[in-house]
Amino acid sequence: MASATAAASLQKTPLNAVHRALGARMVDFGGWDMPVEYGGVIDEHLAVRKAVGLFDVSHMGEIEVRGRQAFDLVDHLTPNAVSRLQDGQAQYSALLYPNGTFVDDILVHRMGPEHYFLCVNASNQRKDFEWIESQNSFDAEVEFASDKYAQLAVQGPRAIETLSKLTATDLGAIGYYWFERGEVLGTPAIIARTGYTSEDGFEIYIAPEEGARLWTAIMEAGEEFGIKPCGLGARNTLRLEAAMSLYGHEIDDTITPYEARLGWIVKPNKGDFVGRDALAQQKEEGLTRRLAGLEMTGRGIGRDGYRVFDGSDDIGWVTSGSPGPYVGKNIALAILSIDKGAPGTEVEVEIRGRRVEARVTPMPFYSRKK
Repeated sequence: MASATAAASLQKTPLNAVHRALGARMVDFGGWDMPVEYGGVIDEHLAVRKAVGLFDVSHMGEIEVRGRQAFDLVDHLTPNAVSRLQDGQAQYSALLYPNGTFVDDILVHRMGPEHYFLCVNASNQRKDFEWIESQNSFDAEVEFASDKYAQLAVQGPRAIETLSKLTATDLGAIGYYWFERGEVLGTPAIIARTGYTSEDGFEIYIAPEEGARLWTAIMEAGEEFGIKPCGLGARNTLRLEAAMSLYGHEIDDTITPYEARLGWIVKPNKGDFVGRDALAQQKEEGLTRRLAGLEMTGRGIGRDGYRVFDGSDDIGWVTSGSPGPYVGKNIALAILSIDKGAPGTEVEVEIRGRRVEARVTPMPFYSRKK
């Protein structure tokens, strides 16, 4: 637990006092004082899988791009096809370096033909903003907008019933990866049907001063469904079961989208973009390594950084690992040699000097029934 002195130097979301009043266990997460759990990671994880959970994700960053060539700038910076977006639609994408590796993974929201709203990772937000600015040779204005928003995530099969009590917006009419500008409890909000859990749910962007009030209202609205406040611990286990990448683990400035099994966000036929040539070369030459899923068959948990072996051959490393509370197995993601990543391949993970059996398994480990 962060000491009082250390905590004082950390950045805080507008809901920091709420988390502390609830008795959350707080940790330093990339320079932010954030709740890792309230009543237990497993209970919070299962609440999201079976009912509904509420997350404070106000530490995430927001960058807005406006102007006559806003599209051109965003399309130049990202590998996905921004041209396919309609007003009110969102897209998972990335910012890439010229060598094809990740500056960050991001969500692109098209607010209008000359306005794009980017949600970026908390620890990367300043770096991302500076990168975008450095690439901006277009008639477009880039705004670092993180201070304008708090962000709450309502996730789980009862999310729509919970949030519907607080808004006149027809939530059922919002498609997956679409959003509406409406109101929640009378305050303007961007209501996006997105999330990081593999469950149905919504991410709500609101003014920071409204964060605590809406948190309390959502908790009251979801009480009949068994809503739980959820911390970063459950957020991590939920995304891991869903095999969703986390910056600094599955993706970073040494990993490309093809290596991270995110080739589907790369649209080389859309025209030029940062990293296109390097990715084309990698695809032509073939991959030497790629992300794979692991199920621990021996007793132990594969944690970040643990090496993976096939006999005496070091074939890669674990990028993320933990128990999967819903799937009931110890699971991990790992970057492995391309010839060792086929499902069914038997490998070993080195855990504190001993080898523990594991098996490559298909991903994701969990996928909700649509």
